[in-house]
Amino acid sequence: MRLFIAIAACLLLATYAHAQPVTDPDNVWTLQKCVQYAIDHNISIKQDSLTARLARYTLKQSQFSQLPVLSANGSLGRDLGRSVNPTSNQFVDASYNSLTASANGSLLLFGWLQVRNTIERNKYSLEASMADLDQLKDDVSVNVANSFLTVLLAQEQINISTNQVALSKAQLDQTRIFAEAGRLPELNVAQLESQLATDSSNLINAIAAYNSDMLDLKSLLNIDFSVPFSLNVPQVEVGDEMSVITSQPEEIYQKAHGHFGSIKGSELRVTAAEKGVAASKAALYPQLSLSYQAGTTWASNYLTVTGANYTGTAPNGSFTADTLSSGAVKYSPVYSPLYNPVTTLIPFGKQFNNNFRQLVFLNLNIPILNGWQSQYAVRQARVNLDQAQLNEYNAELTLRQNVYKAHNNALNSIQKYNAAKRADDAAKRALDFARKRYDLGLTSTVDLLVTQNSEFAAAANLVGAKYDLIFKLKLVDYYMGKELKL
Repeated sequence: MRLFIAIAACLLLATYAHAQPVTDPDNVWTLQKCVQYAIDHNISIKQDSLTARLARYTLKQSQFSQLPVLSANGSLGRDLGRSVNPTSNQFVDASYNSLTASANGSLLLFGWLQVRNTIERNKYSLEASMADLDQLKDDVSVNVANSFLTVLLAQEQINISTNQVALSKAQLDQTRIFAEAGRLPELNVAQLESQLATDSSNLINAIAAYNSDMLDLKSLLNIDFSVPFSLNVPQVEVGDEMSVITSQPEEIYQKAHGHFGSIKGSELRVTAAEKGVAASKAALYPQLSLSYQAGTTWASNYLTVTGANYTGTAPNGSFTADTLSSGAVKYSPVYSPLYNPVTTLIPFGKQFNNNFRQLVFLNLNIPILNGWQSQYAVRQARVNLDQAQLNEYNAELTLRQNVYKAHNNALNSIQKYNAAKRADDAAKRALDFARKRYDLGLTSTVDLLVTQNSEFAAAANLVGAKYDLIFKLKLVDYYMGKELKL
């Protein structure tokens, strides 16, 4: 049995030494440092930041839609066979190259505020996304605080278990001396050896719970598991934290309603949905726009006449009449000069300048029938508005329920902590009496162990009640908009 106790003690010391936090001041984290690190590195917050960025881009897109639309087109090709020359508009039976360039622009003059309402909708949607991001940061902060306190509780449990092991070992050593002197039977030694083994197991379980809770906290912070990490243990007096519970739940709710991101986001989405309905309705009415067009052409066979070469004469089919003395009529043919025209290709730049054309016009678009797309878009927008209003009501109802529940839980935790404190004080007094009686041989080892285990359970229960109360009070602080700190 002694060999077993020695092996268990060595294993216990090695495990506990591995679980001890480092003492490097740079690796000692306060609650505020943990919260800030989580806000900067938490995956969910990064994902929501991307969602807010997309909402910002959507707003910019709708704002830039107010600018004129301008586009340019160009085409270069080779015409084969009989075709219409784009520069002369004449049929030609030849192959040639052609180039066409054009530009088009339009500006919406009046559209029943469709663009403006769309911009306002996207603006409120962006603000709602930012409110959601703020709410997520607050929620992560609460989760970090809860995990932080859970680790501190695990450390307290280790300390309690360590003290329990040390106490059991000291009692075992003392009882073994008494047994060797014949003052106590060997049964007492066996009972205390069993108690020491149980206490050692409890300590190992406490260390394992601490390691598990520490991994959960690191995961929440998105920090590498191998990074040295220890927590700053603040000196928190529960009595100093209880002042917050004097506020009435309705007062706490009103404060939470004013700063909670979920409430702001739901309200902004209702406004955005209202703007969405207005934008959809505007699509049912005519729109007036100003348009502009410009273009030019070039062809490789567009020629101009620069001169002529004389090649002779030829009858042109006409005749002149002369009356002879005999009275007969003599007809003589009429000749016309023949010329071969001298042509040259019109230069590229000159063709572009000569063929340049512009057009400015007003365009009135009157929607008559488009498969009921616009009408059902309005109906969908109204459904989105109804959904946003229900979400707003649900967010307010959920917040009210959570506030009242947090306030009630805090009150219950105060009662639980006070009861645990009274039980711990009583258990300590009982253990003190039991030890004195045991030293005098007036009580059995079993009775001492029962009293000692009761005091151990009372101490552990008190620590759990303390940190539970601290978290419940911090949760009330959270709803009141106070900074989470210890």
